[in-house]
Amino acid sequence: MFVLKIMRFLRYIFFITTCLLCNIAVAQNKPYRTASLDSRIHSLKIESGNGFMYPPVIRLNSDDFVNISFDLFEAEHQDLSYSIIHCNANWQPSMLSSIEYIDGFDIQEVYDWALSFNTFQEYVNYRITLPNDDIQFKKSGNYAVVVYPQNERERPILYACFMVSEESVKINCSATSRTDKGFADNYQQVSFRIDRNDYDIVNPTSDLKIYVMQNNRLDNMVYVQAPQYFNRNEIVYEHNPKLIFDAGNEYRRFEMVSTKYKGMGVDKLSHFDPYYHAVLEKDYPRENRGYTYDETQHGRYIVRETDYEEDSDTQADYFVVHFSLDASERLLPEGDIYIDGELSEYRFSDNNRMLRNPETGMFEKIMLLKQGAYNYQYLFVPKGEGIGKASVIEGNKYETQNEYRVNVYHRVPGERYDRLIGTGRCISDR
Repeated sequence: MFVLKIMRFLRYIFFITTCLLCNIAVAQNKPYRTASLDSRIHSLKIESGNGFMYPPVIRLNSDDFVNISFDLFEAEHQDLSYSIIHCNANWQPSMLSSIEYIDGFDIQEVYDWALSFNTFQEYVNYRITLPNDDIQFKKSGNYAVVVYPQNERERPILYACFMVSEESVKINCSATSRTDKGFADNYQQVSFRIDRNDYDIVNPTSDLKIYVMQNNRLDNMVYVQAPQYFNRNEIVYEHNPKLIFDAGNEYRRFEMVSTKYKGMGVDKLSHFDPYYHAVLEKDYPRENRGYTYDETQHGRYIVRETDYEEDSDTQADYFVVHFSLDASERLLPEGDIYIDGELSEYRFSDNNRMLRNPETGMFEKIMLLKQGAYNYQYLFVPKGEGIGKASVIEGNKYETQNEYRVNVYHRVPGERYDRLIGTGRCISDR
């Protein structure tokens, strides 16, 4: 019995040391972002249990959950593991060790998987649901799930990011085209108020970190610190020039939910071994066109195969999708055009960068996408910059229905991490 206790103690010490060393190692990395790091990874999604249209946020100590799903292009199941990293408001790893922010072991296996069935592209669909029987969260804040081959933690294949909120305060958010800036038809302005709900915040200017996002985009995310004013009950953020966003335009969309017929926005559907090919209808710039309302998913997509609605995760196939944009290169300043949305993980890379075809004069791109209903837009990124501009191709239309999210973090004096104390969401009015 004594020997057994000693072995358990040594195992515990080894586990704690490993966790601390891992935290130190990852602290040298860049901020975590949801990203596929392996070319075999496709259709990485983080969804709230409330549905795909809700942000990936769960309430601490509640029944909320998030689903992380992805496909690995392999014919057979591969043993995968995952670890969870607690991050500060800027998505850098916090100073907490894993035993401080989760109840459970730091390294877990991905048990939930299924092989694709009746598809030309073979893949394994994996799913991680959090929290679960092995992992419970003890702290609020930002979290990054790191997935890697079993026993190869140093070789991650993806990052999946989500948030755990205390909801200690209530955030009342609104967005309108009536802005403090000229040419109001091009912009939308966000305002919000934080209802303290008796939650103690000594100095909102120094203790709070607030990030505001438009349609889940990371490139134009805004950091806000100083409120307009505050009192015992409210902290008010209004008439802040940082909170004026380009209005953009409604997302374009297409559907490829069947192999038997063309879906919305698809011009041609064909099969060339080993893939189906969906040639989308030709796109044109919209900056000089009037606003046209269209139902929006705010950049998201949903996996769907009409013949296998209940089993789309494993029976939806992959299509080679052909995008084409008829935009004169001579009219564009120096920079690149990217296909933006959840389909490209809201990142700018070679995987979603449009290239001009000298034979057709059009900007073109092919992407391998799983069957479903998609939203996308074209963003222009000037050379040397990191923020995409919708105005060049899509235009700015004040009527556009954009989704804005407000995340409020609190660094309590003496603590070593940023609490997420509240989240807000609003859709711009017209």
